[in-house]
Amino acid sequence: MYNAMPASFPQYVTEAITGPMPDPPGVKLRKEGLRAKHPVVFVPGIVTGGLELWEGHQCAEGLFRKRLWGGTFGEVYKRASIPVRMVGWQVLIKPFGLEMLLEIHFVAPVLHLTLELDELLILGNQISIVHLIFFRPLCWVEHMSLDNETGLDPSGVRVRPVTGLVAADYFAPGYFVWAVLIANLARIGYEEKTMYMAAYDWRLAFQNTEVRDQTLSRIKSNIELMVTTNGGKKAVIIPHSMGVLYFLHFMKWVEAPAPMGGGGGPDWCSKHIKAVMNIGGPFLGVPKAVSGLFSAEAKDIAVARAIAPGFLDNDLFRLQTLQHVMKMTRTWDSTMSMIPKGGDTIWGGLDWSPEEGFRPSTKRQKNNDTQFTRENKAHDLVSESKTIKYGRIISFGKDVAEAHSSEIERTDFKGAIKGFNVANTTCRDVWTEYHDMGIEGIRAVADYKVYTAGSVVDLLQFVAPKMMARGSAHFSYGIADNLEDPKYNHYKYWSNPLETKLPNAPDMEIFSLYGVGIPTERAYVYKLSPSSECYIPFQIDTSVNGEDEDSCLTDGVYAVEGDETVPVLSAGFMCAKGWRGKTRFNPSGIRTYVREYDHSPPANLLEGRGTQSGAHVDIMGNFALIEDVIRVAAGARGEDLGGDQVFSDIFKWSEKIDLPL
Repeated sequence: MYNAMPASFPQYVTEAITGPMPDPPGVKLRKEGLRAKHPVVFVPGIVTGGLELWEGHQCAEGLFRKRLWGGTFGEVYKRASIPVRMVGWQVLIKPFGLEMLLEIHFVAPVLHLTLELDELLILGNQISIVHLIFFRPLCWVEHMSLDNETGLDPSGVRVRPVTGLVAADYFAPGYFVWAVLIANLARIGYEEKTMYMAAYDWRLAFQNTEVRDQTLSRIKSNIELMVTTNGGKKAVIIPHSMGVLYFLHFMKWVEAPAPMGGGGGPDWCSKHIKAVMNIGGPFLGVPKAVSGLFSAEAKDIAVARAIAPGFLDNDLFRLQTLQHVMKMTRTWDSTMSMIPKGGDTIWGGLDWSPEEGFRPSTKRQKNNDTQFTRENKAHDLVSESKTIKYGRIISFGKDVAEAHSSEIERTDFKGAIKGFNVANTTCRDVWTEYHDMGIEGIRAVADYKVYTAGSVVDLLQFVAPKMMARGSAHFSYGIADNLEDPKYNHYKYWSNPLETKLPNAPDMEIFSLYGVGIPTERAYVYKLSPSSECYIPFQIDTSVNGEDEDSCLTDGVYAVEGDETVPVLSAGFMCAKGWRGKTRFNPSGIRTYVREYDHSPPANLLEGRGTQSGAHVDIMGNFALIEDVIRVAAGARGEDLGGDQVFSDIFKWSEKIDLPL
């Protein structure tokens, strides 16, 4: 209910509708006597940080230092569109990469989106941005793309991250990201000198943020300054989503010797960091990243495409929308940081997975301990032959997704001959690497039938070799046999928790805070696209569904427990097992805690995004999570919060993973 009602509503009207409003966490904890203590650093994730134009081509004339993403850019999307059929925010915005890039899930009523004259007058000087996006969309795509060879700026274009707390407090007017947490920290005495937004260009590979912008050096300097000016009190770091991986990279970079690292020495983290409170962290990647890179889809995109194929598959804005999305997002090397890590050992193989036996709940109730329990009503009735094979991240056909591996005839795609281009020369302005595969290459991918986490990297290298060549220089997806091997000193391993060691900081604490109780994408049923010269050749088969209402298969997507974006397995495993106690990944025994927040949707429309949400972005307004963060910032330790708080089967699933520790 917090911040949900318009300010013009009298409080008694609001309370008559929604009931008495609870104190925001900051107010509650201030009454308990808590005050600002440790400096706080926010590390935003992918998509949510603002980007502005510093240099561009002629088509972007007049947009110097105007936002191309976030902030006023969001206002443009909110206020304006094109005169097309009845569509919602999801359909309009997601083709441009939001949901595909895993962060934002807009929930808005269906709107008739037209460009009204009075709306344009309200926009004032933002009209040029409206014109750029909706009447010159290729110009916007051109400026948001990175160089396909270097992964850095294209010639003549400089787009840079917005700095300060405003960089990611709101994605769009009324759509908070960090704003509620910032406001509640301010209630106990925090201000800009004790809070720092570690903004970075989320499109770049992590090491390239240092190469181009010296972002890692700036984060290091700012943390050192905040610790020094706050009487030596160590910082509390709060990364969200992909920012979790970015800060993992930072912790290795800051202690590594120059020139590859920051030269802070082996005790830098121990001296400067009290706790890392990771929110919605995709530590081990997300299957959603695979579908985004493979076919520019996630579940919502696929459904929209099936309902209104003319909207996404035809010439919207006189361009092939999904193809241009793929062309642009495949230049954003950061997306490859979220490809699933650990292969079949972590995610499961053809006939097993850690989540084996999980069924989405149809009924939820509270027990006497006030914790939520779930009734998996069909769990005991599911025969072994019907066990969901979540390890099959991509299956071509429902029959393949369900069959035992011994019944599947597969043809290896790696030796397939590419060529005999599918695309003719008229499609080259929307070139994706699929255009160089040819019919034989495309058929070979489908004939391999099923892909697990151990083979999706090979798949992506086959269908997008140029993209993956850049990605493999910056990211790795395996499991280290020997962490003492000097090769793991290279930065490409630093964001993979299975190929690197935590710092030597025994007094530091690491938290994994994430939502549960929302179906989350885990695996996909694919089909070949209808024959077309310019189409992406593969798409999720939305005609495929489970056989009962309790099924985890809906619209071609298998779902498991999670926060709608990150499965529990990825968010929780490292703190539940991989780093728990002294392990080869955590040699100094940094204490780890798993804190889950069970999703409770808003009770009514006036509650907005709710104060008990477990959704990937909305959890940033979850009162319980905010209270945990504030308590740690004010000096509490994990045991003061009560240690672990778990509603899922993360510990059970973690035990099924045979990983030498």
